[in-house]
Amino acid sequence: MLKIGIIQGSVRQGRNGDAVAKWMHDFATKRNDDAAYEIVDLADYKLPFLGEELPAERQAEAEAAIKAWSEKIASFDGYIFVTPEYNHAIGGALKNALDYLNPEVNNKAAGFVGYGSLGGTRAHENLRLILGELQVADVRTAVTFSLMTDFENMSVFKPADFHADNANGMLDQVIAWSKALQSVRTELVK
Repeated sequence: MLKIGIIQGSVRQGRNGDAVAKWMHDFATKRNDDAAYEIVDLADYKLPFLGEELPAERQAEAEAAIKAWSEKIASFDGYIFVTPEYNHAIGGALKNALDYLNPEVNNKAAGFVGYGSLGGTRAHENLRLILGELQVADVRTAVTFSLMTDFENMSVFKPADFHADNANGMLDQVIAWSKALQSVRTELVK
């Protein structure tokens, strides 16, 4: 059975990402794929900024957070990144978290769920560049929620029904690519 991590990529107070990640998890789980889905909330990992000089009393906590993040992400066969769009890109916390990874994500697949004024599409394009460098195969179909039409008062998540088509397409692609890339990872270990 494949393990797919649904990465909640925002750590902001009052974020809309919790509702979006839960919707994606519930939607994916109801499909009864040969996959197990798990939400991974970036806010649960208190990662320091990469290269940040830390006082001695914070070193052990930071090292534990980095190790826990690395191990959790390594445990998955594929990913669904749930991200808002900030200034035409992903948020700094997600970029920082990705900068701690490399072999943990190599030769795995990823799909995107975005939200923002334009559905997070520019954040998706930003993620494609970053994940390409990390040797992650991203799929074409994405889910894009508009703050104007899929959120009441830009805060209460009420997605339109038509998003199910893109969610199904994205999940189909993530599952197919994740299965295919398992054999690539197995071959590279030999």
